[in-house]
Amino acid sequence: MVTDTISDMLTRIRNANMVKHQIVQVPSTKMSKAIATILKEEGFIENFEVYNETPYAYLLISLKYKGRLREPVIANLERVSKPGLRVYANSKELPKVLDDLGIAIMSTPKGVMTNFKAKEVGIGGEVLCYIW
Repeated sequence: MVTDTISDMLTRIRNANMVKHQIVQVPSTKMSKAIATILKEEGFIENFEVYNETPYAYLLISLKYKGRLREPVIANLERVSKPGLRVYANSKELPKVLDDLGIAIMSTPKGVMTNFKAKEVGIGGEVLCYIW
């Protein structure tokens, strides 16, 4: 049983990227679906599908690579807010990832979104992870 599903998801994606796998299987939760949706919208992954098998539901995420050498599009995934130490940012102090070349995924009162969308809406929330 995994207690931190977000860091488990990020670690699975990071490990699959290192060995250049095409797909990775992640346990399905509402939060992992929301994070996968953001990764797809921002162009970090190709696609994802939800499978509801009898005992467990899981996501199949297609990873994205570029060039003949198959360099991963995701250079780094970093978990920020952990179960033991939550990290929050208000609307005036939203994080900048790599001078806005990367994104921060945030859990806000209006749903899971990137730091850019949270800035547009003018709200803050819990900083889940950085991706670049």
